[in-house]
Amino acid sequence: MRLDWVLSKEPQQEYVQVEGFLTNKRGNIGQQASLDNIGKVMLNFFCSKCDSMRTFSSKGKISCIFVNKQLISIDCVMSCECGTNVEVWFLVECDNNICGLTPRVKVIKRRERLSDLVKISEAKYEKFSGLLEKADQSYHDGLGAGSIVYLRKILEQITIQTARASGIVTQKGNGHPKPFKEVLTKVDEQRAIIPTEFSKNGYKLFGELSDVVHGDYDEQLGLQKYGSLRRLVVGVLDNVKNNEEMMKAIGQLGWNQENGDCNE
Repeated sequence: MRLDWVLSKEPQQEYVQVEGFLTNKRGNIGQQASLDNIGKVMLNFFCSKCDSMRTFSSKGKISCIFVNKQLISIDCVMSCECGTNVEVWFLVECDNNICGLTPRVKVIKRRERLSDLVKISEAKYEKFSGLLEKADQSYHDGLGAGSIVYLRKILEQITIQTARASGIVTQKGNGHPKPFKEVLTKVDEQRAIIPTEFSKNGYKLFGELSDVVHGDYDEQLGLQKYGSLRRLVVGVLDNVKNNEEMMKAIGQLGWNQENGDCNE
């Protein structure tokens, strides 16, 4: 496989062997090199102009700069068919000399220069789309703990807002917030916001997310678990979004409310 395959995927933890793409280069620090034989990089972004998720492909020449013989920085411009562009930067590491015939590489960091026209994901969850965007951006920046903190915030807020829209009390008689587990259980009983595939472990998901807040994760473990935890949180968002009556009620009560009520 060629380097474009690696660049077109989410950053992985394992090195992947690719065809040599810098075999005639010295690899001196600061040396710039064109990457003419790596193929086209393809990434999915939400294009505001097209109002949908679209595949952006690399345009023009892609070049890199050597940090050292094992590390290169790659810049490229990605373009939607409508002409909307986004700049993407990759930091690619090799487990040996990257100028070898069959180097083993991985993307250790990817960063996008986003704009109002290009976002990482589709903005279909109202205010929560912004939080999901921040979670994805933190993940791409290598901030494992930070990315999962945003996921926890999403789960907490969507649960509280659904509770309010359903008339479920989220506070004790003394005005203090009820434990989140109690509220989540009640909300799921009435509105089934937890996907059936893991409905028995709804609070366990919150517990996993909360471990980050309490310092039980390191950055690397957060990055490893992010994809799975994100899928579960998005499953909750989809369940609420698909209930039109509930969405309308949440909107009437103020979708943009930031703070939850509950204790853990």
